[in-house]
Amino acid sequence: MFPASILATYRVFSIQGNQATAPATIREVGQKQRMSKRPEHYFCQSGVIPYRKRKGKLELLMVTSTGKKRWVIPKGVKEPHLSHRKSAEKEAWEEAGIRGKVSRPAIGAYRYRKWGGTCTVRVFTMEVSKIVRDWEESFRDREWLPHREALRRIKSKELQQIVRRLPGFL
Repeated sequence: MFPASILATYRVFSIQGNQATAPATIREVGQKQRMSKRPEHYFCQSGVIPYRKRKGKLELLMVTSTGKKRWVIPKGVKEPHLSHRKSAEKEAWEEAGIRGKVSRPAIGAYRYRKWGGTCTVRVFTMEVSKIVRDWEESFRDREWLPHREALRRIKSKELQQIVRRLPGFL
């Protein structure tokens, strides 16, 4: 074990017969060791806070998580060949079926635990200009919500802080 002050990341390959499987990542933090079968780039993510103004009021488009247990923003793994901004735009299309103008710069970033590690999500805003009826991940629910209601439904405290800043950012 490494001392608690050291954060080490290692690439590990498992051999089955003559074939090497996909790399796994071992992260050691303090005395806890976690192993993820996800490539390291999966922990770098991007997403958007989709919004519109209706009758002078700010509304956010929220989507349900894959298991429909939580209301979230469209987000996902940053594609290695895309910028954070372009990757966020792609996630909005896949997860919510929306297009629009994506902000420069990002409004913020937050972290959450997944796959035995910590994902960092760079968050942009998107002023929605197009919404389609059928989209790639249409198994998700989506709903336009007033700003305060969206804040109430978001469980992540870090994401709530970013969404709370939205009116001043726009």
